[in-house]
Amino acid sequence: MHKELIIPEDFQKIIKDLLGNESLSFFESLHSVSPSSIRLHPHKNYEAKNSTNIPWTKWGKYLETRPVYTLDPSLHAGAYYVQEPSSMFLEQAVKAANVIDQPIMVLDVCAAPGGKSTHLLSLLHPDSLLVSNEVIRSRASILTENIQKWGYPNVMVTNNDPSHFSKLEGMFDLIVVDAPCSGEGLFRKDNDALNEWSLSNVELCALRQRRILKDVWPALKQGGVLIFSTCTYNTKEDEETMEWLSETGKCEFLSIPVQPDWGIVETTFKQTIGYRFYPHKVKGEGFFIAAVRKLDPENDVRLHTKYALGDKCKNEEISQWLEDPSQYKFFSIKGQINAVPLCNYEKINYLSNKLNSILIGIPLATDKHGKLVPEHGAALSISLNKNNFIKVALTLEQAILYLRKEPIEISSNEKGFVLLTYKGNALGWVNLLPNRINNLYPSNWRIRMKAQ
Repeated sequence: MHKELIIPEDFQKIIKDLLGNESLSFFESLHSVSPSSIRLHPHKNYEAKNSTNIPWTKWGKYLETRPVYTLDPSLHAGAYYVQEPSSMFLEQAVKAANVIDQPIMVLDVCAAPGGKSTHLLSLLHPDSLLVSNEVIRSRASILTENIQKWGYPNVMVTNNDPSHFSKLEGMFDLIVVDAPCSGEGLFRKDNDALNEWSLSNVELCALRQRRILKDVWPALKQGGVLIFSTCTYNTKEDEETMEWLSETGKCEFLSIPVQPDWGIVETTFKQTIGYRFYPHKVKGEGFFIAAVRKLDPENDVRLHTKYALGDKCKNEEISQWLEDPSQYKFFSIKGQINAVPLCNYEKINYLSNKLNSILIGIPLATDKHGKLVPEHGAALSISLNKNNFIKVALTLEQAILYLRKEPIEISSNEKGFVLLTYKGNALGWVNLLPNRINNLYPSNWRIRMKAQ
């Protein structure tokens, strides 16, 4: 962040009202370099060299220097997710909700690009189901890519307006609303957020947040928990929005245990409890989070069993692609065969009738004239039985060529579909033909950055 950074006077007043004598330290921190951090995948291989632990999350790491992430094949294999440290505090909020030791239904309403959803998948009971939603179609595509890279089977990605969830009364045990906001917490790393900031935009963001909360509140069951977060500081979008929610529905705010040396500030505002992250106090960006338990009367949830998941698939060959295939249900939509966990099948079938699904479970293969062509999402799945496939380990140079979707040379006498790996993690597929190698990496995912 450059020293000539011009901070709007109205924003300066907001911070001075919040922090008083600490405001000078806060403004000085906006000129410091943002920390580089990643969150590791629990089931994939990656050694974060020269890193230190982020104290409020099991898998978070501060990096000593910022690498060129795009040119690291391990990122594309889903071995880690690049995420800002403060937002990883979601883990503590989920733990405070006391729901992760049992199978639950979870909704991430504003999920793109996927940081919160991939974190939730790492935290939840394996028999839980996550609905990861994004209303903007282009951002939903990015979300789908990141969810596939994370490789969990117990998830569906949807492209719906938040209002569509109001009809799913009492469906979810946990709802996460990482709300669109004015972005004040990102000023030192995002000049666009600073240039677009205004008091009128703050008002618009607060109204939008309240509409989202009003839309999804009916979908939260009695005793369920809603976690609300923003990357902004003003009380209009944070505590006042939470106070508005408490006046709209019966609820209680949860206290989230915080260690004193973390530098996180607990705030109380009328009935609300929230947690604030300031860059002069924590090694992270600006962030606000609150967790609230619903006390409204219980809704009776009934799952209609009308079949919505395409044609049932009984292909014995493809069932062997997964570890423990008896725990999955296989189905085909427009020639693509997917697998979903058996324990979530009824719920996924019900939700597929109600929502615009763009990814369901594990995309395994496409049937092309009787031949099964593996889907890229299958390669990245943590459920894939890798021992049933020919595997070839790539060097860094080979992996980069593959990720650029360029021709690569592989020494192998085998023919057919081969699973490529990098440092022990699956990277994707190629088809070894007698005279050439077909690179099956998805065209819209390919690396476009030039080598450095």
